[in-house]
Amino acid sequence: MELLFPLLIVALLVPMFLNVRKQKRALADTQSLQDSLKIGDEVVTTSGLYARVVLVEDDTIDLEIADGIITTWSRAVVRDVLPAESDDEFTAPDDLSGIDGTAAPSLEKTNLDKAPADENVEQTVRRPEKE
Repeated sequence: MELLFPLLIVALLVPMFLNVRKQKRALADTQSLQDSLKIGDEVVTTSGLYARVVLVEDDTIDLEIADGIITTWSRAVVRDVLPAESDDEFTAPDDLSGIDGTAAPSLEKTNLDKAPADENVEQTVRRPEKE
């Protein structure tokens, strides 16, 4: 019984200690990411904004959110740096033998204009199946 209380304290303190270490490590990783920002990096902010870094200062950065639109933000808002995209553009495959125009949906009008006046919606939908 005398051993139960110290074991309970240890059982509660160990997870708290491990959680604090994990938070410190995550904070250090985020800080090093924000310190390593350079011009041209594609970033995501904590609010979900995708932008390109155009100017890096001590505690602020300028982000280009669209062509010619530059806004100033705190460095702390940068959540992630996106990997550099490859310059390879998409090229269509050379062999297009399996593709033909017959698989595309028809754009021809169906004969829905001649629906009887007393026909309801379900009957109108079923009529093209019968034809």
